Amino acid sequence: MTTILKEPELIPLFPLRSVLFPGGRLPLQVFEQRYIDLVSHCMKTDTGFGICLISQGAETVRPGARQQVERIGMYARIVDWDQLPNGLLGITVEGRHKFSVQDCWARDDKLLMATAQFSQQDFLGQPALPLTGQHQALVDLLRDLSAHPLIESLNLEIDFDDSRQLAWRLSELLPVPVQQKQQLLALDDTDERLQVIENLVASVMHQG
Repeated sequence: MTTILKEPELIPLFPLRSVLFPGGRLPLQVFEQRYIDLVSHCMKTDTGFGICLISQGAETVRPGARQQVERIGMYARIVDWDQLPNGLLGITVEGRHKFSVQDCWARDDKLLMATAQFSQQDFLGQPALPLTGQHQALVDLLRDLSAHPLIESLNLEIDFDDSRQLAWRLSELLPVPVQQKQQLLALDDTDERLQVIENLVASVMHQG
């Protein structure tokens, strides 16, 4: 999904305690039947699903409990899968296209469905947005973060000369609370996102 989708689409959701950005990768363990069925369907049909931050409830649905999600999420596709040593299905998903939830409901099998309006600003496949020299410190920080073995294992393709990718990757990798990552995802302007990131970095360094 690398083009602008102007019409809302019906997509399944995978609520998580994580925030994903375009081009980001996230390993998941799949054990609930609703998600095993979802992953099977996506692999057979070469489709994806939406990842949204949980705003209320738990990742695993309990009897009588409800899940509520943030209204801005990321459409993701499965890029790798394997059976984990614990016997569970492991998948790696890649963020493709930001969307906003217009309507959301649970099916009989508890799988959340949403009517999603896709963003015209944040999606994988856009032409690079050239960097200016003022962000060199952020580029250096991203190079340091991406060199961590756990991040290297995700095999991210990062264009360090692209402002969008700089903002997306730092939004994911900075050690800040998940709600702040969600706020960064909700922004539509790359320059504004980078400015907020600069402020967050300054705050983290001051606290350290």
